[in-house]
Amino acid sequence: MTHLGEAPVLLDVRNLSVDFVSPGAPPAHALDNISFTLREGERLGVVGESGCGKTTLMLSIMRLLPAAGRITRGEIHFMGRDLLWLSESGMADVRWKNIAMIFQGAMNALNPVHTVGDQIAEAIVQHNFLTDKRAIHERVAELLDLVGIAGSRKDQYPHQYSGGMRQRAMIAMALACNPQVVIADEPTTALDVMIQAQILELLSTLRHKLGLAIMLVTHDLGVVADMCDSVLVMYGGVTAEYSDVDTIYNDPRHPYTRELLKAFPNLSNPSDKLVSIPGYPPRLNALPPGCRFAPRCPDAFDRCHAEQPSLYQPRTFHKVSCFLAESS
Repeated sequence: MTHLGEAPVLLDVRNLSVDFVSPGAPPAHALDNISFTLREGERLGVVGESGCGKTTLMLSIMRLLPAAGRITRGEIHFMGRDLLWLSESGMADVRWKNIAMIFQGAMNALNPVHTVGDQIAEAIVQHNFLTDKRAIHERVAELLDLVGIAGSRKDQYPHQYSGGMRQRAMIAMALACNPQVVIADEPTTALDVMIQAQILELLSTLRHKLGLAIMLVTHDLGVVADMCDSVLVMYGGVTAEYSDVDTIYNDPRHPYTRELLKAFPNLSNPSDKLVSIPGYPPRLNALPPGCRFAPRCPDAFDRCHAEQPSLYQPRTFHKVSCFLAESS
């Protein structure tokens, strides 16, 4: 991380909290006090089980939460501007041009009744105010070529693309306006292993070629170990652990991080038994008292069931929400 420590901070999220509200029910505390930074050229992995708040975090940054979502506290600074204070038109200008998102499930994200080229062109026209049709078509073909699709296929529809090609088209769309930050929400979902590897290699290549900062939301700890510089481990809407990738994989301090790693196959020692984490993540509108992981934690003690731990910092660039790290 030393090479990134001097890079400019692009995104600075501070104490972000999000609730989902519905009539007649207590609010669901989807995010609570989430903080992290993303530097120029950095690759941040966001990991955790389903329902831990990863996608809610991404949608909050883009200000695309569903109607029931409420950002109740916090700041989202992008290059010095707090995005939460922008008007909707101001935020619309940031999307795609500065921060773009590769949505989970390319087939559902692409409109089936419009050509792929027209959908990529829409972002170009909206944010670059181009009117010359030839220039637009050339840019669309250039973007498709960049992600390994022949530019001549821009006039085809999503159903004429394979799953991997649709995902590549989504990446091309995200790059249409030369953003500084790309958020990839489970970009390899429902793809076979070979295509997954190609998509991840493409993201890595584009990061080097274009200088992108990438936020990668994934369940795959192997992908994070291979691709990312830093890791944010989330559980029940809170930060469990946040550090550089070497620390997370070689010296994790939070029991949840350790249990996640035990549940991942060790290719260097394939005879190791996989360990599952007993129980389920908490319901966000019926959270347990104390630490949210305490009911499933193998190291929990009385204090864990009564008090939510603060974020302790055992060393520079390492934050852990666990009482066991308090005296580290």
